Amino acid sequence: MMKNTKYNLIADSHKSEETKIKNAIIAFFTGGLIGLIGEGMIELFCLNFSMSRTDAGTLMIVVYIFIASLSTALGFFDKLVSICRCGLLIPITGFAHSMTSSSLDYKKEGPIYGIGSNMFKLAGSVIIYGVLAAWFFGLIRYLLGGSL
Repeated sequence: MMKNTKYNLIADSHKSEETKIKNAIIAFFTGGLIGLIGEGMIELFCLNFSMSRTDAGTLMIVVYIFIASLSTALGFFDKLVSICRCGLLIPITGFAHSMTSSSLDYKKEGPIYGIGSNMFKLAGSVIIYGVLAAWFFGLIRYLLGGSL
């Protein structure tokens, strides 16, 4: 039986070195690039299709959701995340990826017990805590005299 200290030494020698600053910089610029492309899409939709900014923003989000879901289904979203870090996961693309990957993992169990039951495995917790946080902060705003 291996002692804990010897095990930790062996495990530490095989760990990859994590560069948090580098990952943060990559995520920052990737997220900024996604935002820049999204703003470009909004402007494109507004100019070419005579849409309001609100409608163009909604369409941009739909396009991002479609691209993230399609790239997840085709199997290369995870490879992009390994390059882009959290800059690709934090926006709506990460939410779309979580729902699509959960659905694809259980598709063999059928549309009800497989896809439908497992689609919100990860996304469900994000939704519920997002709704609870919004309610809580709305209540604080109301109590501090803000309007609804």
